[in-house]
Amino acid sequence: MARTDSTTELLSSVDLFAGLKKKDLAKVAAAAKEMTFAPGAMVTAEGDTDSRFYVIAEGQAVVSVNGRKRATLTVGSYFGEIALIDGGPRSATIVAETQLRTFTLAPWNFRPLLKENPDITYTILLEMCKRLRNVEKSLTK
Repeated sequence: MARTDSTTELLSSVDLFAGLKKKDLAKVAAAAKEMTFAPGAMVTAEGDTDSRFYVIAEGQAVVSVNGRKRATLTVGSYFGEIALIDGGPRSATIVAETQLRTFTLAPWNFRPLLKENPDITYTILLEMCKRLRNVEKSLTK
Protein backbone atom coordinates (compact mmCIF):
# COMPACT_ATOMS: atom_id res chain seq x y z
CA MET A 1 0.00 0.00 0.00
CA ALA A 2 1.36 3.43 -0.91
CA ARG A 3 2.02 6.00 1.80
CA THR A 4 -0.88 8.20 0.68
CA ASP A 5 -3.23 5.19 0.66
CA SER A 6 -2.21 4.17 4.18
CA THR A 7 -2.47 7.79 5.34
CA THR A 8 -5.93 8.07 3.78
CA GLU A 9 -7.03 4.88 5.51
CA LEU A 10 -5.71 6.09 8.87
CA LEU A 11 -7.31 9.53 8.50
CA SER A 12 -10.67 7.96 7.62
CA SER A 13 -10.84 6.63 11.20
CA VAL A 14 -10.59 10.16 12.61
CA ASP A 15 -14.03 11.56 13.53
CA LEU A 16 -13.17 14.96 12.09
CA PHE A 17 -12.47 13.45 8.65
CA ALA A 18 -14.73 10.36 8.67
CA GLY A 19 -17.51 12.06 6.68
CA LEU A 20 -15.23 13.15 3.84
CA LYS A 21 -15.57 11.70 0.36
CA LYS A 22 -12.65 9.54 -0.69
CA LYS A 23 -11.29 12.19 -3.10
CA ASP A 24 -11.41 14.85 -0.37
CA LEU A 25 -9.80 12.53 2.16
CA ALA A 26 -7.01 11.90 -0.36
CA LYS A 27 -6.41 15.68 -0.53
CA VAL A 28 -6.07 15.85 3.24
CA ALA A 29 -3.74 12.82 3.23
CA ALA A 30 -1.57 14.42 0.54
CA ALA A 31 -1.05 17.43 2.84
CA ALA A 32 0.05 15.20 5.74
CA LYS A 33 3.69 14.71 6.69
CA GLU A 34 5.20 11.68 8.42
CA MET A 35 6.97 12.43 11.70
CA THR A 36 8.68 9.99 14.05
CA PHE A 37 9.60 10.35 17.71
CA ALA A 38 12.00 8.33 19.85
CA PRO A 39 10.80 6.82 23.14
CA GLY A 40 10.64 9.57 25.75
CA ALA A 41 10.42 12.39 23.20
CA MET A 42 7.85 15.10 23.83
CA VAL A 43 5.43 15.42 20.93
CA THR A 44 3.42 18.32 22.36
CA ALA A 45 3.60 20.29 25.60
CA GLU A 46 0.62 21.52 27.58
CA GLY A 47 0.14 25.24 26.97
CA ASP A 48 2.22 25.35 23.78
CA THR A 49 0.73 26.95 20.70
CA ASP A 50 2.05 24.45 18.16
CA SER A 51 -1.08 23.76 16.11
CA ARG A 52 -0.22 20.46 14.46
CA PHE A 53 -2.68 17.58 14.33
CA TYR A 54 -1.27 14.06 14.78
CA VAL A 55 -2.61 10.58 14.12
CA ILE A 56 -0.58 7.61 15.37
CA ALA A 57 0.46 5.10 12.70
CA GLU A 58 2.79 3.01 14.91
CA GLY A 59 3.70 3.00 18.57
CA GLN A 60 2.29 4.32 21.80
CA ALA A 61 2.21 7.68 23.58
CA VAL A 62 1.17 8.93 27.01
CA VAL A 63 -1.14 11.88 27.65
CA SER A 64 -0.65 13.92 30.81
CA VAL A 65 -2.41 17.00 32.16
CA ASN A 66 -0.86 19.03 34.97
CA GLY A 67 1.80 16.32 35.26
CA ARG A 68 -0.75 13.51 35.82
CA LYS A 69 -1.11 10.62 33.37
CA ARG A 70 -4.57 10.69 31.80
CA ALA A 71 -4.44 8.19 28.94
CA THR A 72 -2.35 6.04 26.66
CA LEU A 73 -2.67 6.53 22.91
CA THR A 74 -2.11 3.72 20.40
CA VAL A 75 -2.39 3.16 16.63
CA GLY A 76 -5.31 5.13 15.23
CA SER A 77 -5.43 7.54 18.18
CA TYR A 78 -5.21 11.19 17.29
CA PHE A 79 -4.80 14.55 18.97
CA GLY A 80 -4.57 18.22 18.09
CA GLU A 81 -7.58 18.47 15.80
CA ILE A 82 -8.99 21.49 17.66
CA ALA A 83 -5.61 23.26 17.74
CA LEU A 84 -5.28 22.61 14.01
CA ILE A 85 -8.45 24.61 13.43
CA ASP A 86 -8.32 27.36 16.06
CA GLY A 87 -4.60 27.63 16.86
CA GLY A 88 -5.32 27.57 20.60
CA PRO A 89 -2.91 26.27 23.26
CA ARG A 90 -2.42 22.58 23.92
CA SER A 91 -4.53 21.16 26.72
CA ALA A 92 -2.18 18.22 27.39
CA THR A 93 1.39 16.98 27.08
CA ILE A 94 1.97 13.99 24.80
CA VAL A 95 5.16 11.93 25.19
CA ALA A 96 6.21 8.98 23.02
CA GLU A 97 6.25 5.88 25.18
CA THR A 98 7.70 3.71 22.39
CA GLN A 99 9.11 4.52 18.98
CA LEU A 100 6.26 6.60 17.54
CA ARG A 101 5.37 7.12 13.88
CA THR A 102 2.69 9.70 13.14
CA PHE A 103 1.10 11.49 10.25
CA THR A 104 0.68 15.16 10.96
CA LEU A 105 -1.06 18.14 9.46
CA ALA A 106 0.18 21.68 9.98
CA PRO A 107 -2.24 24.62 9.83
CA TRP A 108 -0.34 26.23 6.95
CA ASN A 109 -1.04 23.09 4.86
CA PHE A 110 -4.54 22.47 6.18
CA ARG A 111 -6.10 25.96 5.99
CA PRO A 112 -5.59 26.31 2.22
CA LEU A 113 -7.40 22.97 1.82
CA LEU A 114 -10.35 24.40 3.73
CA LYS A 115 -10.38 27.58 1.66
CA GLU A 116 -10.11 25.77 -1.67
CA ASN A 117 -12.46 22.84 -0.92
CA PRO A 118 -15.87 23.86 0.44
CA ASP A 119 -16.99 20.21 0.72
CA ILE A 120 -14.13 19.48 3.13
CA THR A 121 -14.89 22.63 5.12
CA TYR A 122 -18.61 21.89 5.35
CA THR A 123 -18.08 18.28 6.43
CA ILE A 124 -15.68 19.37 9.18
CA LEU A 125 -18.07 22.12 10.25
CA LEU A 126 -20.85 19.53 10.64
CA GLU A 127 -18.58 17.36 12.80
CA MET A 128 -17.70 20.33 15.01
CA CYS A 129 -21.43 21.16 15.40
CA LYS A 130 -22.07 17.54 16.38
CA ARG A 131 -19.37 17.79 19.05
CA LEU A 132 -20.82 21.03 20.38
CA ARG A 133 -24.29 19.50 20.61
CA ASN A 134 -22.88 16.52 22.51
CA VAL A 135 -21.18 18.86 24.99
CA GLU A 136 -24.40 20.84 25.43
CA LYS A 137 -26.34 17.59 26.07
CA SER A 138 -23.79 16.48 28.68
CA LEU A 139 -24.15 19.80 30.51
CA THR A 140 -27.95 19.51 30.75
CA LYS A 141 -28.02 16.01 32.24
